[in-house]
Amino acid sequence: MGILNWLGLEPQPEAEPTALDDDNFRREVIESDVPAMVDVWSDGCAPCRALVPTVRRLAAKYEGKVKVGQLNVALGPRTVTALGVSGTPTVLFFQGGKVVERVVGLRGQHYYEEIIEVDLLGTRAPEEESAGAANG
Repeated sequence: MGILNWLGLEPQPEAEPTALDDDNFRREVIESDVPAMVDVWSDGCAPCRALVPTVRRLAAKYEGKVKVGQLNVALGPRTVTALGVSGTPTVLFFQGGKVVERVVGLRGQHYYEEIIEVDLLGTRAPEEESAGAANG
């Protein structure tokens, strides 16, 4: 990974995350065969809008390995309440239908990637593997 990519200055592929609501959340996330990352967002939330490109890049990067979805609080009020979400953006990471990590507020893409790599996929982040090889 080059420094421009690491800084987010090189274009990266994007994919549309799964649109979630009260009706499909259980089927798409809780009963999913793969781990899931869910971005809970609300209209009028500037940090939520800023997170959209990151979520789209993560959806492309982990396609087939991790289901990436977005849940608008207006379309999933029962789900949002059941999950105990009180602020947006909140990003929830699910493994086996259970929340294993919760991030409130906006973070950089690498922050979310590390959670996906370590907590959901059980692998080390690529930067750690490179650093370990260089130092070993």
